[in-house]
Amino acid sequence: MRGELDAPVLPDFPATARGGPRSGLRVGITLGARDEPESQAAQGMRHSAVFLRLALQAAANVQSAVLVDLGAAADGTDPLPDAGGQPVFLFDEVRDRLDVLIELGGQVGAQRTEYLKRRGTRLVSYNCGGEYVNAVQSVLFAGSPAGRELFINQRYDAVWITPRAAESSRGFLEVLRHRRADVVPLVWDPMLLEARCQGLRAGGLYRPRQSPARLSVMEPNRDLLRFCLVPVLIAEQAYRWRPEALRALQVMHCEGFGAANEDFIALMRHLDLVRERKACFVGSHDPAVFLAERTDAVISHQWQDTPDEFHLEACWQGYPLVHNLASCRDLGYYYPRDEVQRGAQVLLEALAGHDRAWEAYRERQRRGIERYLPDNPELVLAYAGLLDELMLCPLH
Repeated sequence: MRGELDAPVLPDFPATARGGPRSGLRVGITLGARDEPESQAAQGMRHSAVFLRLALQAAANVQSAVLVDLGAAADGTDPLPDAGGQPVFLFDEVRDRLDVLIELGGQVGAQRTEYLKRRGTRLVSYNCGGEYVNAVQSVLFAGSPAGRELFINQRYDAVWITPRAAESSRGFLEVLRHRRADVVPLVWDPMLLEARCQGLRAGGLYRPRQSPARLSVMEPNRDLLRFCLVPVLIAEQAYRWRPEALRALQVMHCEGFGAANEDFIALMRHLDLVRERKACFVGSHDPAVFLAERTDAVISHQWQDTPDEFHLEACWQGYPLVHNLASCRDLGYYYPRDEVQRGAQVLLEALAGHDRAWEAYRERQRRGIERYLPDNPELVLAYAGLLDELMLCPLH
């Protein structure tokens, strides 16, 4: 059953022999460490680890899949947040009982890598973000202290990348990690979303509301790939055409530049929405709560052609999502590339017609999202095949 929180079993049997595929693989998935600073990116990786565990647990060649906290000591504290109630084990608790460790959140490190290699455990690098973009931005804008050592693990037995990571980072990862990178299916499940929506009106689901509409932009604003400017321009163009249709524009994740960056402020002052006090720029909020309490429609723009977690959350809950993801034309309301004029037209069309068939829209979105769910047979089979291929290869 999708989202079932069965407790994984880690029986004591010898490590997998170096040589061939087998059933009953014991797999660990890292989701960082308790002492790592909390961030939106870290939270997203933890969610990805939870969803991946569900998919692997459904694979016929997996006996157990567990979440692994890379913290140093079993200090009796609560497990990492956002694990959906699933068990989380410390690395030292499971290091002798794993056939495969998938590094998704945090870094396993040189010493732990050596320990796993001596045991014959396969180590997989799982990448679901913009590694190349992050590295370039760090070089160009952040800088680092002189003498700092950058650890790049080159002993992975496989490199797995989601479609999002493949678009910008495939070559970057393959060269630095000395391995071919295999593109793996994106996995998502509504279990964490539905848990956060308990207690919200209508369970956080979209309900028709009287116009004019409240628009929300929820891009992370961490890099150029997912920035708020194009959605803001789409809202502005729609407002110029039909000011009576829009009540407010709300732009999330504006910490650090929404009120302090002079260039951004200067740009925004040219917009009617800003001059007429229809726009607000706010910090980070739980997207599920922001949708339920303050949103009638969402506008999105990304340079990568892969849905983000918040795209799927908005669609699953039935909210009109205006976006430019060509690979997901069946979800939400699509406009091409960075065409602001077309995006504004699509937005106004969505606002005009969405409430006439809002329940059918939500059901259509959920059928479309089934391809990303961890119990989708094709998705599970793909991961089972990747594990079989991994176990056929000699240790790196």
